[in-house]
Amino acid sequence: QVQLAGSGGGLVQPGGSLRLPCAASGRTFNSATMGWFRQAPGKEREFVASITWNSGNTDYADSVKGRFAVSRDNAKNAMYLQMNSLKPEDTALYYCAANYGTPWARGYWGQGTQVTVSS
Repeated sequence: QVQLAGSGGGLVQPGGSLRLPCAASGRTFNSATMGWFRQAPGKEREFVASITWNSGNTDYADSVKGRFAVSRDNAKNAMYLQMNSLKPEDTALYYCAANYGTPWARGYWGQGTQVTVSS
């Protein structure tokens, strides 16, 4: 088992920035692929970004490329999502997740943290 706790959400103006941390505990963190997903009201949950266990590979949704950056610190059992140039369409509940070689749906999920981009 691994427990994940995302935080750092809030209200930010368009063009602003937020950094979302995700703290992990339990099962060995540094062997997991970590990811961020989001779900806006009335929409399905969608992939945002992921990072492999050694930070060797990252992947991003087209909608956030060039604006968001995912990173991790295995020594601190933590992952981060730096979000810049935020847009109203980035408004959603953001979830951090971990998988150990399984599909994301069969991985571990934290509780969501709300990000609202509005003037």
